[in-house]
Amino acid sequence: MSIDLERFHKSFFEESFEGLDSMETALLALDIAAVDSETINTIFRAAHSIKGGAATFGFAGVADYTHGVETLLDQMRAGKRVITQGDVDLLLRVVDVLRGLLGAARDGTPFDAAAVAATQAEIHRALHGEPAVAGVATAAEAAVAAPAAGWKIRFAPRPDLFRSGNDPLRIIRGLEQLGRLEVEADTTQLPSFADADAESCHLAWNLCLHGDVTRAEVEEQFSWVEDEALIEISALPAAVAAVAPEAAPAARPALALVRSNPSEALAAATPAPAAAPGPATTTRASGEGSSIRVGTEKIDALINLVGELVITQAMLTQQASTLDPVQFEKLLNGLSQLDRNTRMLQEAVMATRMLPMEAVFSRFPRVVRDLAAKLGKLVRLVTVGEQTELDKSVIEKITDPLNHLVRNSLDHGLELPEARAASGKDVTGTIRLSASHAGGHIVIEVADDGRGLDRARILTKAQANGLITAAQADAMPDAEVWQLIFSPGFSTAEKVTDVSGRGVGMDVVKKNIQALGGQVELFSEAGRGSRTLIRLPLTLAILDGMTVAVAGETFVLPLNAVVESLQPAPEQVKTVAGEGQVVRVRNEYLPMVALWRLFGLNSEVREAHKGILVLLESEGRKVALLVDELVGQQQVVIKNLEANYRRVPCISGATIMGDGHVALILDVGELVRSTSQAAAA
Repeated sequence: MSIDLERFHKSFFEESFEGLDSMETALLALDIAAVDSETINTIFRAAHSIKGGAATFGFAGVADYTHGVETLLDQMRAGKRVITQGDVDLLLRVVDVLRGLLGAARDGTPFDAAAVAATQAEIHRALHGEPAVAGVATAAEAAVAAPAAGWKIRFAPRPDLFRSGNDPLRIIRGLEQLGRLEVEADTTQLPSFADADAESCHLAWNLCLHGDVTRAEVEEQFSWVEDEALIEISALPAAVAAVAPEAAPAARPALALVRSNPSEALAAATPAPAAAPGPATTTRASGEGSSIRVGTEKIDALINLVGELVITQAMLTQQASTLDPVQFEKLLNGLSQLDRNTRMLQEAVMATRMLPMEAVFSRFPRVVRDLAAKLGKLVRLVTVGEQTELDKSVIEKITDPLNHLVRNSLDHGLELPEARAASGKDVTGTIRLSASHAGGHIVIEVADDGRGLDRARILTKAQANGLITAAQADAMPDAEVWQLIFSPGFSTAEKVTDVSGRGVGMDVVKKNIQALGGQVELFSEAGRGSRTLIRLPLTLAILDGMTVAVAGETFVLPLNAVVESLQPAPEQVKTVAGEGQVVRVRNEYLPMVALWRLFGLNSEVREAHKGILVLLESEGRKVALLVDELVGQQQVVIKNLEANYRRVPCISGATIMGDGHVALILDVGELVRSTSQAAAA
């Protein structure tokens, strides 16, 4: 029977990358002063599963590389090696190399052979160095670890071996890499041709392996089939071994595995990915229940269909609003029940896309650790609210902005230990990452207890770049000064390094967050530190909006940008020569934008006191939007306008209303920016 293993590859790579994340997290949490055995076992199990899966699916480069890593980890968990900080650093580099190897195997691209060779050499030196703790090995340990001149092996698989995805020939080829191998097939159990089952294994093998090989290395080759075959291993008689030529060094693997208890390791290991039920999903058991991996395109399609259902339900409700409630009581009750069920279904489906912020936060301990060492700083990373959930599409796009902010805090915010000590601070700086829900939004904060932002330096740089004048600099409040940092090309770094100084970080942060419909604010206190606050919608598929009407057309305003609505008195509206109109609201003058003029509509409401002003806020600035009337508030399903039509200025998307008409969703951020730029010009 020919088993198509390629259909399992996607599951293997997904689980392998998850295993590497687990390894990295465990390594960063490892306290070398008080090593937790379960943490070491977690790291070992991840490496063991990656190696076994790679060997099963024919990714020999990954399997061979992980072989030596597993050996080193096995020494650690067996207590034969005292773990040092150098070991942790080496294993973190190994995780990086394994990511590259797995990525190359998945994508069919070349890998960094130099990095592989360098870390292999480090592992080899670590394995063959002087043991950290000397001890007397037991007789059993000595028997496992001692090399022999050769081994006699009886390998008799059970008939159902193939069904688990295992391949006897792969095991035999692995033994050939250890030394000269003599193979004799035992065909005594072969059935007649008429009774033969192509999916069953009827062969057994008698093997003689010659060479300087330990019993543990031999057992390792059978570790995945221990429970599915009869395996008998015994040392070759001296007379037999004496006539066997020594195996060529090139046939030996670069790194050998010494396992003190192979069966224990196998029992602790995660099952091989070959047991996955199919290419589309991967079902895995966990302590709290079971989970199933589903392609995001299927979830996106489901969300889109639920969105269509919400629109249809809204249409039915609107049509039924004109019916006689007495005559059509049962129909209206049914529609009410449909409304409740639709909302529950919508919430349940949206929840399938929600992921905890831990998915983002978990990558920063490594970033902070490596960068702090590079900059010579001592840093403590504190994370709060890791279980706060956010839409997967938002999480994928918020990672880069957060990475910029964390690196900025490390490079520009936190001082060197000597400087912190001189100012009476703890020599170890703190970076705090937190996430929390606030209404229909998530608030993410990146804070540090460093030197804070330098107002004078920012203003000097802004004037040099032509962003502001000297007169403007004196009158600018701190909040506006901090916003200058988000200008394209702005940087206060004295020199360009591989960490910062090119001025391409903070403006990218702001653009990415605004593209997600979010807002970013910056706060700072000299000598006490700074913090960046990011507000994001929980999902990009559903929007809480206020619907307004202009000249018979309906528009949707994002509810999070709406401050208030009012009908002004004629004396509140002033005309500024060459700059349009402004409205005075509680002693604050705001630029006024007429929606009919913005989109060229023929509205009868041309004067502000005859219509409604909706005050909108974005990026710390406000604008008053003139509309004909307020229609109401409702959740709308966002449709991408660019994918179905083209880009429209000041419009972020569209939705279908209950009456079937299309309503445009305003991009408040772009509206405020364009108004501010016009005023500045």
